[in-house]
Amino acid sequence: MELLFATANKHKLSEAIEILGPCFNLTTPLAFGFSGEIPETALTLEENSLMKASFLWDMFHHPCFADDTGLIVDALGGRPGVHSARYAGPEGDSVKNTNLLLQEMRGITSRRARFATCVTLILSKEEIFLFEGRVEGRIANEPSGTGGFGYDPVFIPDGYDKTLAELTPQEKNIISHRGEAMRKLSEFLNQYCSK
Repeated sequence: MELLFATANKHKLSEAIEILGPCFNLTTPLAFGFSGEIPETALTLEENSLMKASFLWDMFHHPCFADDTGLIVDALGGRPGVHSARYAGPEGDSVKNTNLLLQEMRGITSRRARFATCVTLILSKEEIFLFEGRVEGRIANEPSGTGGFGYDPVFIPDGYDKTLAELTPQEKNIISHRGEAMRKLSEFLNQYCSK
């Protein structure tokens, strides 16, 4: 089954390919000739993932899915949340985003946080499904690790003494928010395709 994934992020794409497995051929908007911006101006992760998936469905009428992920930090009132990818500005620079987060967390001892991911799958105009995943943890005092992307170098998941960026891709996929949401997507698709 061929699925269009609303991303230009090669890290997200490789994660999705690994989790969904060989039964699904994932393509990106670029393969369909689209290299523009996919809108994500909604106020929640759920609405953003639906907005992105709907944008692709309306353009290509091809089975597609989109995700939206946010880092929710309790001490910051839930920020950066839905604005995680562009927290430090519209260019979406991960290093700047992380540096701003650490700057805002300076001197704060309560560092509880969680990653949340929402995935919207559209198989037809009438078949729209939502899958969610979360991982609880805390914000580190400084970045550590070279793996992963985004805020991974400063997020320590519960039960670990290292950041997501210090885990192997396989370790990360087992516990990660996106991994959980994508596994739910994979389970659903495998059942759907076997009908």
